[in-house]
Amino acid sequence: MIKIDNIELYLRDHGISPSYQRKRIFEYLYTHDNHPTVNQIYEHLVPEIPTLSKTTVYNTLNKFVDKGLVEIITIDGNEIRYDLYSQKTHGHFKCNQCKQVYDVDIIDDAFNSQALDGFDIQNKYFHFTGICKSCKNK
Repeated sequence: MIKIDNIELYLRDHGISPSYQRKRIFEYLYTHDNHPTVNQIYEHLVPEIPTLSKTTVYNTLNKFVDKGLVEIITIDGNEIRYDLYSQKTHGHFKCNQCKQVYDVDIIDDAFNSQALDGFDIQNKYFHFTGICKSCKNK
């Protein structure tokens, strides 16, 4: 996890004007490790920011993606979630029962393949689905 002492300066350093809404959306991503959807962020922030719209959340997240601060996660193909960008290679596991998404540490060298020799790999995505430990133990 990245360490950020001042969200406003962090956004400015990445070419983003730090409006109150943008700061709060980024703060939500920084403080909640739940790989949220636009709706989850909106529902959490709208009581505090009644003028917030889902469009603003969506556009802000797209700006964060464009600037390399956030990455889009699509595990099951029909739901877009967001995660703070990490230099560390990791995957995601989505529980089919509780729908929670978990980070999964990946040893990058374990996925090197001779079939990809000569290819210029720009992105790697590792997604898993199943039943999480909590749901399995219920």
